[in-house]
Amino acid sequence: MSSPLRPASALTRRGFGKLTLGAAAFGLATPSLAQGAAPRLVVVGAGPGGATLARYAAQGGGLSVTLIDENPHHITCPFSNYYLGGLYAFEDLIHGFDKLKAAGIEVVQGRATDLDREGKAVILADGTRIPYDSLVLAPGVDFKWEAVEGYTPEIAETLIPHAYKAGPQTRLLRAQLDALEDGGAVIVAVPGNPYRCPPGPYERVSLIAHLLKSTGRTRSKILLLDAKSSFSKQALFEQGWTRHYPGMVEWVPAEFTGGGFAQVDAEAKTVKGLSGEVFAGDVINFIPPQKAGAIARLGGLSGEGDWAQVLPETLQSAHDPDIVILGDAAAQGDMPKSAFSANSQAKAAAAALRARLLSERAFPPRYLNTCWSLIEVGDAVKIGATYQAGAEKIETAEPFISEVGESAETRKATEAEAYAWYDSFVRDVWG
Repeated sequence: MSSPLRPASALTRRGFGKLTLGAAAFGLATPSLAQGAAPRLVVVGAGPGGATLARYAAQGGGLSVTLIDENPHHITCPFSNYYLGGLYAFEDLIHGFDKLKAAGIEVVQGRATDLDREGKAVILADGTRIPYDSLVLAPGVDFKWEAVEGYTPEIAETLIPHAYKAGPQTRLLRAQLDALEDGGAVIVAVPGNPYRCPPGPYERVSLIAHLLKSTGRTRSKILLLDAKSSFSKQALFEQGWTRHYPGMVEWVPAEFTGGGFAQVDAEAKTVKGLSGEVFAGDVINFIPPQKAGAIARLGGLSGEGDWAQVLPETLQSAHDPDIVILGDAAAQGDMPKSAFSANSQAKAAAAALRARLLSERAFPPRYLNTCWSLIEVGDAVKIGATYQAGAEKIETAEPFISEVGESAETRKATEAEAYAWYDSFVRDVWG
C-alpha cells in the first residue's frame, strides 16, 4: 500500500491547530440548565484527547469547562521511545497544565472513580461530586491483568515494566537497558490487536537496538515476541532492522507464541507463550493486553466488550447521549488508538459540543491520523489516513504509507516531520 495522498509535510506549527475542526451535532439531548448559567462541560483525562477537547471547547467562551486528571502533569507516550533510545531527555516528555488554566479551564487534580449518570455528576475517589451538563471521557487504556499468569501491577512497577503508560516504568526500563551487558538478551512482548499505538512496540525495538548499538553492545539480541502474525509497517521495519541492526532483532510471530502469552515469571525472567514455549531474557518489556480506561466501562458504556462504543459523527456514547468518549478508550472504527487520532477526534467533538450547547453552527467531522516511526537516526517512516464518519463507524478514506526503498533524503525529511509534529502537537494540546 503506497499512496501519499496527503503528505504529512503539509503539517506546520501554524496549520496543525486548525485541523479537524468540524463535526455535526445531531442527536444530542438538551441539558437542563439554570437560567443564565453557562453550560457545564466536564472532561475526565488530560491526555491528548481530553486536554485538546477542553482547550477547543473553551475557545470562544460561553462554557464552564472543568478538566479532571489524577496527575499534576502529563507525560507523553509519543516520543517516550526516543527517551528509551537515548535520543530525548525524560523531562522533554512532561507537560504541565498551567496554560490550560490560563485559558479559563478549571483543572481539578483527582481520580474519577464513578459516574452518577442519572444525577449527571462525576464522583472522585475522595467522594467529591462534580456536576455536568455534558461529559467527556478520555481515560486512555487500562491493562487486562487477569489475562497473563504472574503479571501483576506490582511486577510491572518493580521488575518487568510494560512502560506503555509513560512515567516511572519508562525510567525503570531505560535503567534496565543501561545496565544490560554486551551479549545480553532483551525481550519485548507485544499483545494482539487492538492496543494503543499499533507501530509503537516496533519503533521501541528499533530504538532499543539503536541504544545498544550506539553504546557498543552489538552482541546483544532483542527477541520480539508477538501475539500477531503480522504488524503495522512490517516490511519497513524489517528492512530497517536488516540494514541498521543486522543479527540483533529476531521477530517471533504468533506461529511460535501461540497467538498470546500464558505466563510471566519475574524470578526466572521468562515469558511463556500460549504455545507452551518458554523464552528467557535479561531485560523483559512485557506489554499486556488492553481495554478502555475503567471510567469508560462503567454502567454499560462499553456494552459487553472492552472498548466504549460511540457514534462516528459526534463521538457520543452509543449508550448515553450526554457523554462523549474519545481516543484510546473508544471503539470508533478504523482509526488507530494513537495520540494524533485522539487529538483529531477531540477537535471534531469540541465543535459538536459547542454546536449543541451554544447553538453554534455544526460542520461534518474531518478526522486525520499520521504515525511516524523512527527506525534509526535519519531513517523514519510513516503511516496514516484521512477518515470519515460512516453509517456504523469511522471509516478510512485515503490511506498513505512510506515506501520500501525510499531515498535517504526522504527518510531524513520524514524524521524532521516527526520532530516538528511533536513540537506542534504538545503546543496544540497543552498550550
